[in-house]
Amino acid sequence: MAMLGEPELLILDEPINGLDPSGIVEFRQLLKRLNEEKKITILLSSHILTELQQLATVYGFLSKGRLLEQITAETLHERCTDSVEITVSDVQQYAVFLEEQLSGEGYKVLSDGKIRIVNPKQDIEVYSRLAAEHGIFIRELTRKQASLEAYYMNLKKGGIRDVKLYKK
Repeated sequence: MAMLGEPELLILDEPINGLDPSGIVEFRQLLKRLNEEKKITILLSSHILTELQQLATVYGFLSKGRLLEQITAETLHERCTDSVEITVSDVQQYAVFLEEQLSGEGYKVLSDGKIRIVNPKQDIEVYSRLAAEHGIFIRELTRKQASLEAYYMNLKKGGIRDVKLYKK
């Protein structure tokens, strides 16, 4: 790669095609240095989504020349992380029981009234049993395990962001 001067924006289309594994690592390190040290914004187009996960801070998903979604790496990571989402009749009370009986679980109450348990340590049945033992009605209980590829394919098919494209 040759670069004249220090541009504010560097546009690269499939830059790692044809590189061997060590070349890919070196190229990735170069891009990170250019971004961090020279403050160069890099627009990178690639079909190798796993490579993008190691570099991207913002994703733009395109299909047929149309921008389907622009999303931060942090938000995308949240959507693609293994989780359990629970909709119950009494969110606050369920959260209390979750704290008391499964204190090692990382969870948050979402704005839509669901509880999301990130990287669950229990089988899905444990969360169901916890509600039943305390007389809390479960409206929905879903295990989500989406890869970046599955997320993109769902968007491409016209899916709504954060839909249930996951395995139970």
